[in-house]
Amino acid sequence: MFGSVLVIEGSVDEPHMDSSNGGHAMRATLCLIGAMLMTTALPVQAARLAPEARIAKELSGRVAGKPVDCIPLHQIRSTEIFERTAILYKVGSTWYLNRPTSGANFLDRDDILVTDTRSPNLCSIDIVRLIDQGTRFPGGSIGLGSFVPYNKPKG
Repeated sequence: MFGSVLVIEGSVDEPHMDSSNGGHAMRATLCLIGAMLMTTALPVQAARLAPEARIAKELSGRVAGKPVDCIPLHQIRSTEIFERTAILYKVGSTWYLNRPTSGANFLDRDDILVTDTRSPNLCSIDIVRLIDQGTRFPGGSIGLGSFVPYNKPKG
C-alpha cells in the first residue's frame, strides 16, 4: 500500500494576502506539509516485509521435514497468516507451513480462520473459510495443501 498525498489547489494570491511574500510562504507551508505526509508513510512501508521474507524469518533455524496430509486439530496452539501465501500452524515444538492449493490470494494477516471438520485432524482436503476481523464479513475460502513440518535440529 502506498501513502497518499493531499493536494490542495486554489489561488494563494487572494486580495487580502500580499502575493510578494504571503503566497510564497503559503506555498512553502503546503510543500512542507506534503513532504511530511510522504515521509511518515515511508517507515511503515520499509518495516513491512514481503510474505516470503517473513516466512523465512519465522522459520529461521528450523529444518523442513516430509510433508504430511493431516495435523492434530486440538494441538494447534497458534496460527500465523502470511498474506496471499501461506498459513503457519504451531503445534508444540513442530511448526507446520501450509501453502493452500486454492484461494491463497484471499489470505490476509488479519483474517479469522474458520475450520469445519468432521474429524480430530485438520487435513489437506479441508476447506477453511476466512472472516474479516474488522467487519466480520466473509472474505473467501481456501483449500489447504500439504503441511510441511519444521523442527529445530537436534543436537
